Amino acid sequence: MHTHEAGGSPSVIVVMGVSGSGKSTVAGLLAQRLGWELQEGDDLHPRANVEKMAAGHPLTDEDRWPWLGLIADWIDVHLAEGTGGVITCSALKRRYRDVLARPGVAFAHISGARDVVSGRLGGREGHFMPASLLGSQYEALEPLQPDETGVVIDANQPPEAEADEILAALFGD
Repeated sequence: MHTHEAGGSPSVIVVMGVSGSGKSTVAGLLAQRLGWELQEGDDLHPRANVEKMAAGHPLTDEDRWPWLGLIADWIDVHLAEGTGGVITCSALKRRYRDVLARPGVAFAHISGARDVVSGRLGGREGHFMPASLLGSQYEALEPLQPDETGVVIDANQPPEAEADEILAALFGD
């Protein structure tokens, strides 16, 4: 685990990482423990994006901008209303995170070895992201930089331990 710049406790946590890293599970635990609203970022994808990924084609940046805009809108509503929120978003590239970053937002990157994540992805049912696209996700992944607010944790542990680590890093013990 390592933590980057923090500007006080966040009001919104963006749980990020490649598909299959455990974002949804950990985000659910965080939302439950904090009593915050949970939003699955994938549910905000336009239908065309879902169909493209389901067909085994990675999204382009042009495909992602409207989706990231919807996630940013969700974040802005929670910051404006003062209601906490946890949202999942792969947020693999810095330029994507820059669309979402603002005071009060922290990223929690669940970082896992490819074999661990590949095993998790293979065990999922009913998700539109085929395991065949995992390679393109790792190729696109740009780690959190020191000037970004957030924490990086190891996905090779139980989700409860991952949630504990994120909460300790972002809110103190």
